[in-house]
Amino acid sequence: MNFLILGFFTGMSLILAIGAQNIFVIEQGLKKQFIFSVCLICAFSDFLLIFLGIFLFHYFSSFFTPSIELILNILLLIFLIHFIWGKINIKKNKIKFNLDTKNSSFFKIVFRTIGFTYLNPHVYSDTVFFLGNFSKDFLIQQKYLFGFGASVSSIIFFFTLGYLSKYLSKYLKSEKIWKVINLVIILFMFFLALHVIANILK
Repeated sequence: MNFLILGFFTGMSLILAIGAQNIFVIEQGLKKQFIFSVCLICAFSDFLLIFLGIFLFHYFSSFFTPSIELILNILLLIFLIHFIWGKINIKKNKIKFNLDTKNSSFFKIVFRTIGFTYLNPHVYSDTVFFLGNFSKDFLIQQKYLFGFGASVSSIIFFFTLGYLSKYLSKYLKSEKIWKVINLVIILFMFFLALHVIANILK
């Protein structure tokens, strides 16, 4: 159960940021257009990419020599430091929503959702590389729990974002709220970084 919770909070820490994909989900929620489909595509895509990363690192683990293991852990630590530093130095930009409902057919929205998801390089670094790499030393059952925990966080996040967008959009411009959210994420990721450092030094 601990690995399920770890996966949930790790996944939530990575996804909880206002990027192009999240703004698009909020826009669809505000427009009340195809909310379920948009949220389902985003959440299911995260599920696929999370387990792709976990299984890639699992099935190639037999090729991991101590040197490769060290390199992967160092890259993981660099990712965490970069992620934490980005949260510390985050610059608040004015968020604008496009509420134009013209030319918003179902298939156009589906293709746009897929584009915002799979053409975003951060989604691969966050899911495939980070979650896969971080879980590489877990036992297979622990990896499943970790992956499901991270996937559940995506499901809850996207459907909450889509269906509560009208309520949540009021608070997106609050600098105080984002400072608190970022502080919690920084602290959580700091402890993950300590875990990676412990693996490097052992």
